[in-house]
Amino acid sequence: MDAAQQEATARARELQRNWYGEPLGALFRKLIEDLGLNQARLAGVLGLSAPMLSQLMSGQRAKIGNPAVVQRVQLLQDLAGQVADGSVSAAEATERMDEIKKSQGGSVLSNTTTTTSSSGAPTVKRVVREIQSLLRSVAAAGDIIDAADTLAPTHPELAEFLRVYGAGRTSDAVTHYQSHQN
Repeated sequence: MDAAQQEATARARELQRNWYGEPLGALFRKLIEDLGLNQARLAGVLGLSAPMLSQLMSGQRAKIGNPAVVQRVQLLQDLAGQVADGSVSAAEATERMDEIKKSQGGSVLSNTTTTTSSSGAPTVKRVVREIQSLLRSVAAAGDIIDAADTLAPTHPELAEFLRVYGAGRTSDAVTHYQSHQN
């Protein structure tokens, strides 16, 4: 890969970080690992061709153009969280992936499918992802950090919230939330 290609790839990954919270390669690898998939199966569930998935993962392409695919990514992330916390079995996850594959999507911010715990309440991870999605729909991570820096002297709690939930990783935000509940 020549210098121009490396620069373009780095730029695409930075855009992905701003749009999706992390480079898609890392995000998709986590889904593959957490849900026991291979790339071809993940591409099928998302409704992407295998080459398109590969281009997104490698940074050759920056953006997922289809909002329905973006929503399927979010649904798979939620499902992976449920598998990790034991609220969904592997067999149930396979069934849910088939449902996700058939979903037509909609608004990335729609609340048509709410992930819930056994008590019926939304899971912490789902709430955190909704907050992140809302913040990232109006500003890139870098802009959110700039806003947090501006607010820090007078509103440190709000600045921390923006850094953790607006520009941070989902797992860090969930940990932050849980640590502040005690």
